[in-house]
Parts: sequence; C-alpha cells; structure tokens
Amino acid sequence: MARRPARAEQPQAPEADAGRSTDRVLTLPNLISFVRLLGVPVFLYLFLVARADVAAIVVLAVGGTSDWVDGWIARRLRQVSRLGELLDPLADRLYILATLVAFTAREVVPWQFTAALLARELLLAGSLVVLRRYGYGPPPVHYVGKTATFLLLAAFPALLLAAAVPAASAVAGAVGWALAWWGLVLYWAAGALYVIQARQLVRAVGRGETA
Repeated sequence: MARRPARAEQPQAPEADAGRSTDRVLTLPNLISFVRLLGVPVFLYLFLVARADVAAIVVLAVGGTSDWVDGWIARRLRQVSRLGELLDPLADRLYILATLVAFTAREVVPWQFTAALLARELLLAGSLVVLRRYGYGPPPVHYVGKTATFLLLAAFPALLLAAAVPAASAVAGAVGWALAWWGLVLYWAAGALYVIQARQLVRAVGRGETA
C-alpha cells in the first residue's frame, strides 16, 4: 500500500545501499545532466536564430538520445543522487517542450500535435499540485513514461532531418512520425498512470490510512 514519505530516514539493509539516493551534487551523472540542460538554449539558438539546421540536428540528437546515459552511469558507479533524480526528468521535459515550441514556430510539426503534448503536461502539473497539498512529492518515473520520452526524443531529430534535407524527407519523415505518434500515445498512457496513482494516494489520506 502506498504511504506518505517518512519524515526521518528509515534504516535499510546493507544490500539496498547501491540503489539509495544521496545528497551529492558533484557527480558524473549530474554533470551530464547539466550539459544536457545547456544544450536546450544552444538548440533553440541554432534552430530559430542562426537557422543552422544541421548543427541543430546534431545537438538535438546528442541531447535527446543520451537520455539514458546519466541514469545508467549513476547506477553503474553508485552515484544516484536526489539532485540527479530531479535533473534527469527536468532535462527531458525541457528538451521536449523547447523542441515542440521551436518545431511549431517553423511548422515542422502541426500545432495540434504540440497541443496534445502540452495538455498532458498541464494534466500532470495539476496532479502534482494536488499531491503537494497532501504532503507527497512527485511520483516515481514509470517505465512507460521513460519509454515515451525516449521515443519522442528520438523522433524529433528524424522530423528535423526530414524538414531540413529534402532527399531524406521520405524515410526520415516516416520514421520520425512513427516514433512521434507512438511516443504521444505512451506519453498520455504514462500521464494516466500518474493521475491514477495520485488519486489512490489522496483517497488513502481521506480514509486515514498511514501504512
């Protein structure tokens, strides 16, 4: 049964230490997440101001497809941190939102697609507000959500390639939109799971359940 986060640290078995998050800031995974965050304004400048589409494709591809790298290194080196648990999804969301705004501005994707993704973000934001009122933090990232994010971040470079290189538009466009639509469906599926989880937690509080 779900429960509220404990106020005090609970003792854990030694074998669980590898998966515990710490308060460390200067770690290799966190450095990678910071670099990914810096890539967002670089992409926006290249795509919207300099109109250097090829360079923008490279930045977007590296920043998007390296989504799994920081998490893998954190687990591998036992450098999982609370800061990293916040930075990783933050970088993912910023890449998605920034890319959507830029793509919509230059008509790479239709506004309806952007609106569908932004509506999901608003739904999730509302759920987080409700959870915080009851003393809960953000729900843990679900594998469905991670899969959706990976698909979207892989779709964007392909869609940009299709728009920037006419010779590759047929293949890149087909691949990009296949990934994008599957990513959109899973993105909403993950959002629904988060809302259901939030509802269960709130109902548990209403029933006075603490364990």
